[in-house]
Amino acid sequence: MSVLYKSTRGGESKIPASMAIIKGLACDGGLFVPNEIPKIDKSLKDLAKLDYKHLAYEIMKLYFTDFTEEELTYCINSAYDEKFDTKEIAPVVKKDGAYYLELFHGSTIAFKDMALSILPYLMTTSAKKQNIDNEIVILTATSGDTGKAALAGFSDVDGIKIIVFYPKDGVSPIQKHQMVTQKGDNTYVVGIEGNFDDAQNGVKDIFNNTEFGKKMANNGYQFSSANSINIGRLIPQVVYYFYAYCNMYNSGDIDLGEKINVVVPTGNFGNILAAYYAKNMGLPINKLICASNDNKVLYDFINTGIYNKKREFVLTISPSMDILISSNLERLLYNIANNDENVISELMGSLVTEGEYEITDNMKKGLEDFYGNYASMDETCVAIKEVYDNSDYLIDSHTAVGSAVYKKYKNDTNDEAKTIIASTASPYKFTRSVMKAIDKSYDNYSDFDLINKMYELTKVEIPNAIKEILEAKVRHTRTCHKDKMKETVENILQIS
Repeated sequence: MSVLYKSTRGGESKIPASMAIIKGLACDGGLFVPNEIPKIDKSLKDLAKLDYKHLAYEIMKLYFTDFTEEELTYCINSAYDEKFDTKEIAPVVKKDGAYYLELFHGSTIAFKDMALSILPYLMTTSAKKQNIDNEIVILTATSGDTGKAALAGFSDVDGIKIIVFYPKDGVSPIQKHQMVTQKGDNTYVVGIEGNFDDAQNGVKDIFNNTEFGKKMANNGYQFSSANSINIGRLIPQVVYYFYAYCNMYNSGDIDLGEKINVVVPTGNFGNILAAYYAKNMGLPINKLICASNDNKVLYDFINTGIYNKKREFVLTISPSMDILISSNLERLLYNIANNDENVISELMGSLVTEGEYEITDNMKKGLEDFYGNYASMDETCVAIKEVYDNSDYLIDSHTAVGSAVYKKYKNDTNDEAKTIIASTASPYKFTRSVMKAIDKSYDNYSDFDLINKMYELTKVEIPNAIKEILEAKVRHTRTCHKDKMKETVENILQIS
């Protein structure tokens, strides 16, 4: 079966996967979605026999149907190699009554590595398949982790430049240092005076600027995205939910076919959307537990059907989740609106003009797969300390949001089903928040001094990603106002 892609807003249809990956965003501002979510074509018992690479092939081949077996295998083998520091790629660890799916063993110690390790290979392969002669410019907004993972993935890749915008006062010191020390003559990092939503809106505005697109083409360039709005970024994330389930079956923790729950600390909705796709493919998932921080726009939406971005933007200790416009939610809306692009266009238009929208009662029924709740910063700190005290296991300040919300879910439902919590980053990436949660006296040290303190406390090896940046020189110092992003891109590319 051939899977083709179409825009959630109806402007494009019957697009092969390779073209959807190159374009990133549809011409009408919509997101590319498959014409149907494919069902797994092998039994779970057979999938459980596979290692991560072979399992990735079995899942991705169902979505990227215009890739040959040789092309897709090349992309997968190139991505999931020694840059991951565990043989399993994404190990599952049973701690404190839950199963933590560790997604931070890649080169930048965050879950974004799971997809951004493969996206450059998918994109360069796609460009060859589509006979693209223009140089591709990856334009990305980041709340902290996507930026570094994308920069690392695309660094010195021929035929591609990458420009990353981040909120200069809205990421952790270690996240920022990871980005501004990035090597590669084709990498550009820009701190904006604004928050993540400003960066994301600015990138979308540039994508949707038809005249600027023509100017780019005249200068031999075309845009693409490394954010989870790119279908080539989203689909690889589906794989690790299958892998986690198979891991739990192989270890004897669940029976084949037994339903589990999945908890995902969520900002832009991509990671939990991947779990939703996995469920719709046939993975036995019961409840998708959407965990928000104090920027609880998704919690409110799941519980009321009203999405309202008109609220205070809160800078929290889980900065990668500090988001009020969850782009990937548009893909879920498309599904629960019975693939009606007119409904999506109207809702997204309302979000732009009114700052909010409300879905219909029928669409609300499509949210029954989800449970939404949130954890305040204090509750997040408590979760870090509780998991450490109970299990001698240190989690970061995003994973802790998931842990805190999972406890709320159990209290609300008494559901004792086995549950996976997506552990989205290494605690070494957020040393101050994590160590201060363990003991307030750690607040007297710098974020970088706390790296050694964390090692002394846990004896968990300091990741190479951290060791490397300690001595790395700052290479990127650009900043700009949130309204000057297009001009900054023109300056970087030297077009006028």
